[in-house]
Amino acid sequence: MAARAPQGPPADDDSVFVISVAAQLSGLHPQTLRTYERVGLITPGRTGGGGRRYSYRDIERLREIAELTASGIGIEGVRRIVDLENAVTALGARNAELVGEVDALREALRQALAARPAPTSNLPALPQPPVGQSIVVWRRGS
Repeated sequence: MAARAPQGPPADDDSVFVISVAAQLSGLHPQTLRTYERVGLITPGRTGGGGRRYSYRDIERLREIAELTASGIGIEGVRRIVDLENAVTALGARNAELVGEVDALREALRQALAARPAPTSNLPALPQPPVGQSIVVWRRGS
């Protein structure tokens, strides 16, 4: 079996910490982490054998939950706050996606306008007057 080359530090969403390490990093008891998972406040990754693996983002979320509960907010209140934070994050991502689409459409429109021929007049074509003569066009007043 070949040794794997180091790949650098894990990304924020990489599930790398076992429950004991996650509990120590978050300042919570492992049973508290299991409870938070059971009530839906956190969803750690799982190994093939079913073991929990927590990411840096999970650890940060656990710290936020601990701060909220320490300030007297109940689990249902924390769940509502977490749901609202998730909604804000999702809306921010969707907004960024839509801004990107609008920017791309503006650029496509700019390129299409630049590539088209110069606009022609909507006025009917008039014959060229003979040299020395003029054509006067007027509109009746209302």
